[in-house]
Amino acid sequence: MIKTVDESLDGARLDTASAELFDITRASAVKCIENGNITVNGEASEKKYRLKSGDTVSYEAPEAVEDKVVPEDIPIEIVYEDEYLAVVNKPKGMVVHPAPGNYTGTLVSALLYKMKGRLSSINGVIRPGIVHRIDKDTSGLLIIAKTDEAHVGLAEQIKEHSFLREYEGVTVGKLKESSGVIDKPIGRNEKDRKKMAVTLKNSKNAVTEYEVLGEAVGFSYVKFRLKTGRTHQIRVHMASLGHPLMGDTVYGAGKTKFEISNEMLLCGQCLHARRIGFIHPITKQELYFESPLPDYFVSVLHKLGLDPSEEI
Repeated sequence: MIKTVDESLDGARLDTASAELFDITRASAVKCIENGNITVNGEASEKKYRLKSGDTVSYEAPEAVEDKVVPEDIPIEIVYEDEYLAVVNKPKGMVVHPAPGNYTGTLVSALLYKMKGRLSSINGVIRPGIVHRIDKDTSGLLIIAKTDEAHVGLAEQIKEHSFLREYEGVTVGKLKESSGVIDKPIGRNEKDRKKMAVTLKNSKNAVTEYEVLGEAVGFSYVKFRLKTGRTHQIRVHMASLGHPLMGDTVYGAGKTKFEISNEMLLCGQCLHARRIGFIHPITKQELYFESPLPDYFVSVLHKLGLDPSEEI
C-alpha cells in the first residue's frame, strides 16, 4: 500500500504519520519501519524522519500478521452483490479487518469464505475488498469491492464526497440547534494515539451534517450525513460539542444513569450506518440501500419514549 504525504502531515514523524496513514498502532509502525516494511520514497528510513509534502510512504504488512487472515464460515447479511461489488450489513460487535487482538471473527474472514477470495487486492491481504470502514461497535451498511477496478472507482467517489453515507445515533443531551454542520479538523490525539481529536495539528478537514429526529429527557435521536470520512468522525465531532454518543466509553464524559441501567443492551456507542448511495463504478447505475435499525437500537428508542425514524 502506498500513500502520498499531503500538507496535513508535512513535518510529522514517520512513525506517527504511518500509524495514521495505515491505521496501525504506533508500536506496530515502529516495528515495521525497523524491519523495512515501511519505507519512504522507496528507501528505508528512521522512525524520527520528518516527512515532507509529496513524500511517498509504502507499507507492506508483516507476514506474521498476514498468515492469521483465514476464511471463516461466519454468517453475514449480503444486501446486494454482483460480479464487481457487494453491500453488506455489518452487525454490532464485529471487527471489519484483522488487527492486533482481533485476528479471527472479522468481516474480512467472513468475506473471504463467502466470496471464495474474490475481493479487490488494492488494500492488501489484511483488508481485501475494504473500501471504507465502520467501527466495531457501529452497525450497518458497508460496501465491498470485488475487483480492483471497482475499488478505484468507489474510492474516487469517496474522495470527491459524492458518496452518500447517512447514520443514525443517540447522543447525550439536547442539541442547541435542530440541524447544523460541524466543520472541525480531526487528527490523532496527542496524549493518546489510539484516539482521535478535534485539532489543528497534523489533522484533516472533517465535515458532518446533522439533523435532530427526536428528543427525550437527557438524550437526542440524530441523523448524520458524512461529507468526509475520518476515523471516528461522528463520535469525535459530537463529543466536541459536549454531546457524545450514548454508550461511547472512549469519547464520552462518563456514563449516565440510563447508560448504567442499560449497559448490557448498549455494549458500545449507539450508532448505525443506515443509508448508503453511490454510482456503480462499472455499470454507472445509481444505487441506494437502506438498513433497518437493529433490535438493540429500537429497544433504546422505545425505552426513551421515542419512535424509530421512518424516513428511509
